[in-house]
Amino acid sequence: MKLAYWMYAGPAHIGTLRVASSFRNVHAIMHAPLGDDYFNVMRSTSERERDFTPVTASVVDRHVLARGSQEKVVNNISRKDEEQNPDLIVLTPTCTSSILQEDLQNFVDRASLSSESDVIPADVNHYRVNELQAADRTLEQITRFYLDRSRKQNTLDRSVTNIPSANIIGIFTLGFHNQHDCRELKRLPRESGIAVNQVIPEGGSLKYLKDLSRAWFNTVPYREVGLMTATLLEEEYGMPYISITPMGISNTADFIAQIGKLVNMWASAISEKKLNYDLYVDNQTKFVSQAAWFSKSIDCQNLAGKEAAIFGDATHAASITKILVKEMGIRVTCSGTYCKHDAEWFNEQVQGLCDEVLITEDHTEVGDTTARIEPSAIFGTQMERHIGKRIDIPCGVISSPVHIQNFPLGYRPFLGYEGTNQIADLVYNSFNLGMEDHSLDVFGGHDTKEISAKPLSTNRKNINWTPEAESELNKIPGFVRGKIKKNTESFAIQNNISEITIDVTYMAKEKLSP
Repeated sequence: MKLAYWMYAGPAHIGTLRVASSFRNVHAIMHAPLGDDYFNVMRSTSERERDFTPVTASVVDRHVLARGSQEKVVNNISRKDEEQNPDLIVLTPTCTSSILQEDLQNFVDRASLSSESDVIPADVNHYRVNELQAADRTLEQITRFYLDRSRKQNTLDRSVTNIPSANIIGIFTLGFHNQHDCRELKRLPRESGIAVNQVIPEGGSLKYLKDLSRAWFNTVPYREVGLMTATLLEEEYGMPYISITPMGISNTADFIAQIGKLVNMWASAISEKKLNYDLYVDNQTKFVSQAAWFSKSIDCQNLAGKEAAIFGDATHAASITKILVKEMGIRVTCSGTYCKHDAEWFNEQVQGLCDEVLITEDHTEVGDTTARIEPSAIFGTQMERHIGKRIDIPCGVISSPVHIQNFPLGYRPFLGYEGTNQIADLVYNSFNLGMEDHSLDVFGGHDTKEISAKPLSTNRKNINWTPEAESELNKIPGFVRGKIKKNTESFAIQNNISEITIDVTYMAKEKLSP
């Protein structure tokens, strides 16, 4: 736990609330002071949904601090049970209210005596895990709770479905293009003759969790959320799972091949005819995905020699790195993630594909690294978009956290064969090609005309530009402006110059000219 004014992954309670509010008829109560209760605003302004279950805040105020929280929390649980009759109420503290060290399990036990709903406390260490880790743990906790109950009540049906079927685990609210990816994930197995048994937690119903084990296998499209649940189902119910993310032509083909392997394994056991998906993959690659054809076109070949920097969650950053290098021939100078808990896996995935690997939660380190390597384009989160604006480098958003514009109304998946088209468009349109940037400067069209002369990191020496020098800098074509700015500042630092004037720019140009 640390104090920060920007976080790539939010506090633990946000992950718990995202999972709880993704299920149908599940209500979350947040034991928190005012200021921590922003989840409803965040979800209602970002996720394009007409209806969702809001989270209730059981506010910790001075009165609660004086006499304790138990009575207020129990009353809030009982009130929500009577008003909304949910299947489950999840009680979670925040990292702030956790300081009180209250026994929430005791609160839950008391509330359960008079509640018709199930009531559980979120089993998460709010000091040690972030939003994504907490979401993964909460989903596993809820799944385990209902599977264990069904097993004790002898209502757990262990027979597999008559036709091949799969569970999709890890689609949930406020995820990056999760709703669109879910539609594509449903289409892929269906066209391969595989039924979708259940999708959890998004839109899932708790009463059907007991049927999770009837699927032939599980799929976990994102490493950040769902792996713990898939591991639970594998260890206790013998269900295999696929953790390959079908993002990009190669990974999607590998994903379908893994489906074929698991389905044929079951087919051998029940004397069914084995299936071959090679023709399906070939047809999808040729006629649905345009990315394979586009990668061989003259337009994509114009990207040869371009360099990119990538940063995001482990799943998206690793997948985009593979696509750029293996499928589009673009050099990745730096690939990084803020998922420090998954650093080992990430390093394995991008090994040999990039010049430099960056594992950090510090956005200033990402900004300084990006400014140092000067890529032609950045692919990252909303923070990398801000970084790109400051140093005049275009950025395509490929990962959470994001702004509202990355919750599109139109169909824009990143997974599957339609996802390959979306990614190819995003990558191509993120680069400034040839004299395009200079033409925009001449004829207008940039939303940001001036380049920032401020350093990205507070640790970097502050060098001021005079208005005249900045004006001169902005006359330089955009595709070389950033490099000239950096070289001028390096010259100033080497010569102990704290302010860059027009004379200093001329001195730097004369010194650095071959």
